[in-house]
Amino acid sequence: MTLSDNGSVAEPQERPRSGWRHLRPRSIRARVTVWAVAVLAVVVGVLAMVAFNLVRENMLQQGGERAGMAALSVAEEIMERRYEGYIPVSEPIVRLQVVEQRTHEVLATSAALEGQPALTPLEPEEDDPRMETTVCGETAGAPPDDCFRVVGYSVPNSAYGDVVVFAATALPGFLDREVLVLALTGMALILLTGMGMIIWYGVGRALRPVGSISDEMERISVTDLHRRVPVPKGDDEITHLARTANASLARLEESVARQRRFVSDASHELRNPISGMLVKLEMELSDPDPDPGGRERLLNGLLADTERLQNIVSDLLELARMESDVSRDGERVELTGLVREEFGGRRLRHELNIHDAEPVEVVVDRLRLTRLLTNLVANAERHAQSRIDIVIGHDHGFAVIEVHDDGAGIPVKDRERVFERFARLPESRKRDPEGSGLGLAISREVAHAYGGTLVAGQSDLLGGAVFTLCLPVRTPTAG
Repeated sequence: MTLSDNGSVAEPQERPRSGWRHLRPRSIRARVTVWAVAVLAVVVGVLAMVAFNLVRENMLQQGGERAGMAALSVAEEIMERRYEGYIPVSEPIVRLQVVEQRTHEVLATSAALEGQPALTPLEPEEDDPRMETTVCGETAGAPPDDCFRVVGYSVPNSAYGDVVVFAATALPGFLDREVLVLALTGMALILLTGMGMIIWYGVGRALRPVGSISDEMERISVTDLHRRVPVPKGDDEITHLARTANASLARLEESVARQRRFVSDASHELRNPISGMLVKLEMELSDPDPDPGGRERLLNGLLADTERLQNIVSDLLELARMESDVSRDGERVELTGLVREEFGGRRLRHELNIHDAEPVEVVVDRLRLTRLLTNLVANAERHAQSRIDIVIGHDHGFAVIEVHDDGAGIPVKDRERVFERFARLPESRKRDPEGSGLGLAISREVAHAYGGTLVAGQSDLLGGAVFTLCLPVRTPTAG
């Protein structure tokens, strides 16, 4: 936001909306959903693999235990006798074999394995009589896709001689890798689709206020800063964002209003002396027989008007510097010493008394604080009848300076107005016609810049006006 050549507030160029589009809630919603589903897919994949391995190992272990118990039972029986016919079985173990250890000839079998070769060509190791493996297909007398857990025990010196007893238990069909992968893939797709829809809806619902906020922000320009973004219900981050945006808009609206008012007041205050100077010059130039004495008076008047213009411009520049100076650097200043140094030996039209207690230090810019105090004393001198008192004190972490006068005082309704720019009460115009009306405004800006306050009131000490300056007592920041 800038000032145009004619002194009005120029609207900034509209920012291209393409910069906003990549931050639209819909784009954020899509990205959040995609990333969430991708992360969820990885997690589901890992969990599915772990679950598959755990379930498979558990089922194999249980099948091996059942088959092992059945094989041991058969091994105990053939130590004493041979079977007449088929080996008797009981659910769930229905496949049993007694196989000659060297030739792998089937010596005895259960009915389910009649006519089938040995379940497996594997044999137990010499140092371990037990072996365990998995077989699938027709070897076990079953369809090709069926699998069995086979446990074998080496039995020497049995009724059949040196043999191996095999027992097989059927494994659940879902333990087949392809079937399980397809099943897990289908379940994962269903889960991810459902979770994606939930995330899409949830994120969209959460970001819906952001869309309203961004749309409203796009509509706001310098001409309608009174508009505000909608504040959603609740107390979450988006609600805080909306409140922060509204607070920023309020400050911006106030700043623009102050700038416009300032430009208007400055134009009015500068127009009067300039118009007066033009009228005097035109009258002098139009006089066919100018008077040398009148010309000298004209030059003196122009000099006074020029000095007033210079004072107004200087005050305007000071206000501009105060608003743009965000650093607020300062130094340690002892207030009692500063006041006595600046005003103790100054010759004024009225009596000046300085009251101080213990030394009080603040961190401010010394020149700006001096100008602030000079403005307050000059204001008191214009309105005092005979006496001005400066009181320096300390109150709850604040350094306090009060400037009292015994003048007529300030009406209650005007005690805030005197700090407005170019605001001058009738008595001020009467006592100081050439004043700019910016001294107290600058003084308050200085006080606010360093975290303090400046207010006007009624003096209990002298009966006139009192200006009270409060500045926080603190030490300079390191570095």
